[in-house]
Amino acid sequence: MFFMACNEAQKKPFYITMQIDKQHPSPPQVPQAQVPQAQAQVPQTASRTESQTASVVIAALYQFVRLPHFAALQPRLKLACRKANICGTILLAPEGINGTIAGPYEGMQAVLDFLHAEKTFDNLEIKYAFAASQPFHRMKVRLKKEIVTFGCPTIDPQKNVGTYVEPQDWNKLISEPSTLVIDTRNMYEIAIGTFPQAHNPQTSNFREFAAYVDEKLAPFIKQKKPKKIAMFCTGGIRCEKATSYLKQKGFAHVYHLKGGILRYLETVPQSESLWQGECFVFDGRVSVGHGLETGQYDMCHACRMPITQADKQHKTYQQGISCPQCYGTHSATQIKRFSDRQKQVELAKQRGTQHIGTNGA
Repeated sequence: MFFMACNEAQKKPFYITMQIDKQHPSPPQVPQAQVPQAQAQVPQTASRTESQTASVVIAALYQFVRLPHFAALQPRLKLACRKANICGTILLAPEGINGTIAGPYEGMQAVLDFLHAEKTFDNLEIKYAFAASQPFHRMKVRLKKEIVTFGCPTIDPQKNVGTYVEPQDWNKLISEPSTLVIDTRNMYEIAIGTFPQAHNPQTSNFREFAAYVDEKLAPFIKQKKPKKIAMFCTGGIRCEKATSYLKQKGFAHVYHLKGGILRYLETVPQSESLWQGECFVFDGRVSVGHGLETGQYDMCHACRMPITQADKQHKTYQQGISCPQCYGTHSATQIKRFSDRQKQVELAKQRGTQHIGTNGA
């Protein structure tokens, strides 16, 4: 699950994906100009010009791990982040941790040291990014029933999960005629980009995925008898639960794209890529393409759906209030709230500041 990042040209982050070292949970160094007296260099996988002015480290992280005392961790983790000048959102649940945080290099190191000292978080999956300024306005540590909502308490990604497939091996798998490819994301995400011939579950949220498996996918598999099932999502976390559910239902040969679409777009050259369109992301960029370059979509801040430039020319579009997809679906109270918020956004823009409600961070 990925959160807010800057979408202004001078603030676009670039990403480096890695699994945290169990003994040395260190974020990559920020550019040398930001770390005096150090020979810090941007990793070679980062080639964007924004890296030259980056002063903020962004870390999107998750781990499925038993956290029986997750509520007790909340105030201590929030305090650690506040002391380190770290902002963002972290979700804690009995099944683990999931979130995105951002701040100075030293602060990020302090928070990772804090998590490492808990000893529970020994296998964090982290995707690093850099930005020129802080993309979040506050620090939130929330308590949840699940770190990604699926609604089936019997599955456990720690015990039973599909086989991970590295991005460089993904094309071969999904090109096999006997492989059934499934996009586990929601309809509005799939609408702007996906892999060829991937099945669309037609879900509006991840809670509906289990019903899709039981009512539509299982009969389809029984009829077509594919040898392999290959699943993918934005960053990998939804597939942890989706593949676990299929395994629990008795499907044997289940695979999923490690690191999700984002790692694929980051690491697979466009000339070799099978990805079609753009990838929806849950932040101010709205969508990204190959190399994780910011895409062409904008967002309707009333319904949070991706919109095109053509949508913005439609007579039903009012910035911050409605778009062709949501026009006529909001109550008078909602419309007034959207209108008041948009006025505040415009006033903030006139002052040269950013309204907190602009990106939901």
